[in-house]
Amino acid sequence: MTATTGRPTTSVGRRASAAPAPSFAHLIRLSDDTGLFEHARHAIVRREHGYCTDDVARGLVVTSRQPEPTEEVLRLAERYLAFLTHAQDAGGAFHNRLGHDRRWTDQPALGDWWGRALWGLGTAAARSPAAWIREEALVAFSRGATRRAPTPHAMAFAGLGAAEVLRRHPAHAAAAALLADAATAVGGPGPDPRWPWPRQQLTYASAALAEVVIAASQLRHGGPPLDDGLRMLAWLRDVQVRDGRLSVIPAGGWRCGAVRLRHDQQPIEAAAFADACATAATVTGDLGWETGVRQAVGWFLGDNDVGTAMWDPETGGGYDGLTAHGPNLNQGAESTLALISTLQHAGRWS
Repeated sequence: MTATTGRPTTSVGRRASAAPAPSFAHLIRLSDDTGLFEHARHAIVRREHGYCTDDVARGLVVTSRQPEPTEEVLRLAERYLAFLTHAQDAGGAFHNRLGHDRRWTDQPALGDWWGRALWGLGTAAARSPAAWIREEALVAFSRGATRRAPTPHAMAFAGLGAAEVLRRHPAHAAAAALLADAATAVGGPGPDPRWPWPRQQLTYASAALAEVVIAASQLRHGGPPLDDGLRMLAWLRDVQVRDGRLSVIPAGGWRCGAVRLRHDQQPIEAAAFADACATAATVTGDLGWETGVRQAVGWFLGDNDVGTAMWDPETGGGYDGLTAHGPNLNQGAESTLALISTLQHAGRWS
């Protein structure tokens, strides 16, 4: 069941200056001693849908990169890490779906969840303040980094984890090879200035593809030109900004030459855009990329096509999607993690 509503919002400047600190309250509400539940009806967990590695991995990303995490957040990270190591097989692939009965419903494979698992493990290995988490995460990352997925998105997510590992362990050969292969899988910008994207369709989390090319440009050997990733991200920024506000590619995607729809917009797009712009700003030193981070933060706070907030201040949960009539008020894991991820940039970049 979905529910939508529209609410008036304040000015852009007031929204940007009033960005709240990330709240982990709803993430705690969605978690138990096993992992992170995927779905919620409004703010209430829907246990019947169980857990997925995709979301647990994203949970490990945000809990690991939270500066000075509380004991409660650190326990979440440890729990999510335990889930991922349980999901991984001896060859480095991962199960994705675990039922509430604690039984896997699929076989280990190399889908997006493999890439996101390596992203989470790489982030934990690089950033966690707990040595025991860093050590175990690096072991699991190294096992998974020997594999290669058949899709650009899965490779891009894995490459982002590899980039994290290399920031702490510059000599990690498997991470360097994975990051280089991820950039190759994504490809560079095409020759058409009207559509300088490696493929003829934008689908989901598109900014992550540009981000991994930017990150790979920093490799000592075999990295793509930095300008390739920046051109991709700049074009994506230009097509997703409308009247100065972020208007992300909707869930149905957008194919070259087709009419672009405006809804339903997903929080994961705003979060991926914030991550990519923050990486571009860090790599280049060009503070102009901060604007993209601020626009992503603003999207959640109400500076979007409908002019309504995309989160619930009472629960700390993120709404599941922006429709033409307002937000889908369900507060699942993916949307809440996207909110937390974006707000983590707010203190530094907005």
